[in-house]
Amino acid sequence: MKQFLKQVLATVVGISLWMLAAILICVVSIIGMALSDSSTKAVKRGSVMRITLSGVLDERAQEADLMSIILGGETGGLGLDELLAGIDAAAKNDNVEGIYLEVGNFDGGTPALMQELRQALVQYKKDSGKWIVAYGDMYTQGAYYLCSVADRVMLNPEGMVDWHGLASQPMFYTDLLKKVGVKFQVFKVGKFKSAVEPYIATEMSEPNRQQVDSFLRSIWGQMLAEVGESRNLTAEQLNQLADTMTAMQPASLLLVHHMVDTLTYIDGVRDALRTRLNVAEGKKLPFVSPADVIAAAKTKSYDDKIAVYYASGEIVQLAAQDLMLQGETIAQDATVRELRKLRSDKSVKAVVLRVNSPGGSAYASEQIWRELQLLKAEKPVVVSMAGMAASGGYYISCGASKILAEPMTLTGSIGIFGLIPDASELLTEKLELHFDVVKTNAHSDFGAMGRPFNDSESAMMQAYVERGYDLFTRRVAEGRGLPQDSVDAIGQGRVWTGEQALKIGLVDQLGDLNAAIAEAAKLAKLTDYERVNYPEQVPWFEQMMHENQESYFDARMHQALSSLSPAIDLLKILQQQRTPQQCVLARMPFELNLY
Repeated sequence: MKQFLKQVLATVVGISLWMLAAILICVVSIIGMALSDSSTKAVKRGSVMRITLSGVLDERAQEADLMSIILGGETGGLGLDELLAGIDAAAKNDNVEGIYLEVGNFDGGTPALMQELRQALVQYKKDSGKWIVAYGDMYTQGAYYLCSVADRVMLNPEGMVDWHGLASQPMFYTDLLKKVGVKFQVFKVGKFKSAVEPYIATEMSEPNRQQVDSFLRSIWGQMLAEVGESRNLTAEQLNQLADTMTAMQPASLLLVHHMVDTLTYIDGVRDALRTRLNVAEGKKLPFVSPADVIAAAKTKSYDDKIAVYYASGEIVQLAAQDLMLQGETIAQDATVRELRKLRSDKSVKAVVLRVNSPGGSAYASEQIWRELQLLKAEKPVVVSMAGMAASGGYYISCGASKILAEPMTLTGSIGIFGLIPDASELLTEKLELHFDVVKTNAHSDFGAMGRPFNDSESAMMQAYVERGYDLFTRRVAEGRGLPQDSVDAIGQGRVWTGEQALKIGLVDQLGDLNAAIAEAAKLAKLTDYERVNYPEQVPWFEQMMHENQESYFDARMHQALSSLSPAIDLLKILQQQRTPQQCVLARMPFELNLY
């Protein structure tokens, strides 16, 4: 009887908890739907589009989700796609008088993404003749690079402009790993392939130092030229200002050196905007958001479509939910499946592959490359390179009908490596574990814990990596119409900027996403078409309703934890070591560290 009562009580408690969880899911889903259905403002005559620069600039805005709210993290970021669409719509909308850039806690983005946003602001002024005003209490270097395009750059009298140049500072784990008895077995092709260095060295190799210096100077040179043109300052003057650490200088000095135009508090900014707009004192300024202006734009629907497919993140062989330590990923199976759908969709006449990836699995890159070749056989495929299209990111790009890149895009990195941990010292000496084995064949225990590779296994792994590099360079040679030895000469794992890549034949032209779409339309012989974006972004509350709840919360928790330490990259590597196929990567260095 006692046992029976226990079972009944357990059943009642279980049912009650299940009902409580179901009610909670319904409540948060309703709240999410209500929040997502927020209405937009009308864009009335005399409106100003306000862009608040805060957080991180990403390709597409990441919606807030329940776990990020609970954990107190970022609840979304700046989506380049929405900003570009808003700026374009504002140029064409006669009710929009100008753009106000309000700088908050802006963490920036990859140089190429910021360059694309800045170029859109430059084009806005050129096409519309309208004004841009910027204000900030503190301009980070990225924020100042963007806001220097403004007709008037305003700064708080006690504020600062942080203009200091670019640096890259990789972190090396080698000695830390030695302390715990772990070392890495490295197999690679490419003297510039530096992603392995943090785990086997304590400083940058000379080839790596050479390539980093080269692309840093390319990016910095472009920033100097663009800011200098807008502010009427020479590269020499801007370099001198960077050497003085402007963030440590009084704001009045920045005014003297023409980095800013006005020193004023926020109330002074609002007064200046009221004067521009002829708005009476005490009345609200007619601010509208990019989303408001986009919603007000008149759009036409056409039968013919150009699909823009966003391939963002690390390229992984496993499904995204199986790599919970990953953030945004290009998962092999999902990507191949979605590209196959675009191939069979008769209304899609051309595809623009928007690549923003440091690379990843060499095997997964090959599978995606293959599907893109099948797609290209049916319709034009144009690649638009964003912040990064390097290593595996270049692998999936190289066979396109045409490749466009931003001048600051980081690309190339044509190389392969395998990075396999050897924890035998940790296990057998420090933890005093003992291993034995019974096997039927010479390599039945390949990759077993408790011992490093032997000479034969190491030779096989190196040969496997070299075959991967040969295939990679062959794919590039076929796609770019170059001899394979020429690809090897500019390959070797070296990273190039888009500006440099154009000169050596890795890309066809410099241009932004709109230029790539125009090129796709030209190849498909389209004059009237509709742009559609893939993959579809699903709000978090819909994910909760359709995904396994445990998987959803586990994935979001791991995603939140992944930002806690740079050493999470080490955990990603350990998580991926399942087969030789999975541990061979075509990837850039793990941490770009441009600041």
